Amino acid sequence: MKKLITLVCLCSALMSWGWGQKGHDVTAYVAEQHLTPEAKAAVNDLLDGKSMVYWANWLDNASHTPEYAYTKTWHYKNINEGVEYEKMGLNSSGDVVTAIKSRIEILKDPSKSKDEKTLALKMLVHIMGDVHQPMHMGHATDLGGNRVKIKYFNRDKNLHGIWDTDLVESAHKWSYSEWQQQIDRLTPEQQSEVVKGSVDDWAKETFGIATQVYKEMPAGANVSYNEIARWAPVIENQLAKAGIRLAYVLNSIFK
Repeated sequence: MKKLITLVCLCSALMSWGWGQKGHDVTAYVAEQHLTPEAKAAVNDLLDGKSMVYWANWLDNASHTPEYAYTKTWHYKNINEGVEYEKMGLNSSGDVVTAIKSRIEILKDPSKSKDEKTLALKMLVHIMGDVHQPMHMGHATDLGGNRVKIKYFNRDKNLHGIWDTDLVESAHKWSYSEWQQQIDRLTPEQQSEVVKGSVDDWAKETFGIATQVYKEMPAGANVSYNEIARWAPVIENQLAKAGIRLAYVLNSIFK
């Protein structure tokens, strides 16, 4: 019984991590560059002057504390192989898509307290990044790629782990501000295209990328330079989109 409990706890811990710290910081910093004056003032008030970057990774740790354990499943939405996005059953404990929608509703609700809205904002900053990480739309059967054993430059890794951190850090050795300076270059017309659709549309887009990742990085693959070159532009696009969409959501709420 102890072994079973340990395994369940380990699986929950593995599945709750989204982009590594760098990816979440980049998402938050890109978003900050696109806030309207009204949204910037509202965010500043709710976060008591701290940057969204300051809170970007907070939920990864908080989800493993008793107080916020209810959010463990809010970092991902698993869709099994061969199942359409719309036909995958909902997780009774919630998922990243339903969590984003419910945090938006809290932030829009004038009856909610400042504390409730502050908590919703901290969570939204993080999970908006999660929904753009392909392995967070991965298969439930392999824990979003955690059970897909591969090699990364001949070192033992798993598919989820390299998407969290390894591929990001290998693509560019930049700070989060340097990432923003380099990838946040979409024209106004391109930004308008990026924010079209709904949260479900954005999640389905990520699910499409996840499907391709599984095909190109099967169990036993040895990921190295070719794969970094192939997927770096995808990572850049996903982080830029996450930040621009987060700003769009906040600007819409606080207009």
